[in-house]
Amino acid sequence: MPTPSENMLFGMGNPLLDISAVVDKDFLDKFGLKPNDQILAEDQHKALFEEIVKRNKVEYHAGGSTQNSVKIAQWMLQKPHKVATFFGCIGKDRFGEILKKKAEEAHVDAHYYEQNEEPTGTCAACITGDNRSLVANLAAANCYKKEKHLDLDSNWELVKKAKVYYIAGFFLTVSSESILKVARHASDKNKIFCMNLSAPFISQFFKEPLMKVMPYVDILFGNETEAATFAKELGFETDDIAEIAKKTQNLPKENTKRQRVVVFTQGKDDTVATVGDRVTMFPVLDIDQNDIVDTNGAGDAFVGGFLSALVQEHALEECIRAGHYAANVIIRRVGCTFPEKPDYH
Repeated sequence: MPTPSENMLFGMGNPLLDISAVVDKDFLDKFGLKPNDQILAEDQHKALFEEIVKRNKVEYHAGGSTQNSVKIAQWMLQKPHKVATFFGCIGKDRFGEILKKKAEEAHVDAHYYEQNEEPTGTCAACITGDNRSLVANLAAANCYKKEKHLDLDSNWELVKKAKVYYIAGFFLTVSSESILKVARHASDKNKIFCMNLSAPFISQFFKEPLMKVMPYVDILFGNETEAATFAKELGFETDDIAEIAKKTQNLPKENTKRQRVVVFTQGKDDTVATVGDRVTMFPVLDIDQNDIVDTNGAGDAFVGGFLSALVQEHALEECIRAGHYAANVIIRRVGCTFPEKPDYH
């Protein structure tokens, strides 16, 4: 098995500072939130950010879906440091400094595009029981510019060093041209490009950029809700998750040397994945309901664990096993945080 090397895994996305707090149903209702959802902040949510920080026991964690995943992959691998590279845009402010420090602590090689027009993005994680409603105020994250960052020679060299690429669907709302440039590079060089459906609103409102990237996607992740929305948007006319996985696998693909792999997680139910021409179910690890502290980050952690095995060229089954392990660790803790070392063999 190849040993991981520096900058072997490349991620690009929205770096956000997560602000998590336990709230009640009244809070959700006040801001028109569903208990389990991910949305982009609108004008009516401005007050939410002011109100949530006044609540008791607020926790701040470095977040953003892709950044979480590459950080977990790095944690699972441990050594060498900086196997994972991360690109995204932040503000020149206190929250931006926190994100830089947290990336460094996680041994991720983060290269942020820093600008001072917009403040660093935040994400309010409103937790009720084992549900979490995420409201992202992208701010600076939305200011990522391909020509100001990705196209710079020193940055593009880091992209070229990678063997595996991962970008969450959330970044489609920011810079689809950056995603396409990376995806085409991966496809041309027969490297592995992975993407995530990320949230129902991506398939609903960003279907066009999503489908422009889809021919370059070697591995597609998503959860059961996202899969169902995607199927509906594409007119698959089925709500059978295995069938959705199969139809998604068979969508047009540029690099025919690699058959597309589709992986759909379903919370505590089996993970569904296309293995060759078959669809296989993989049971998740058992966990006592009382041990679940916060499901926020479970999907990101699954991808992170999966990627850590993928960069070592492990078989799909092994990648899924690593993903299940990482998710099982993360849901026992607040935010997408982890103990010092994994206990994974």
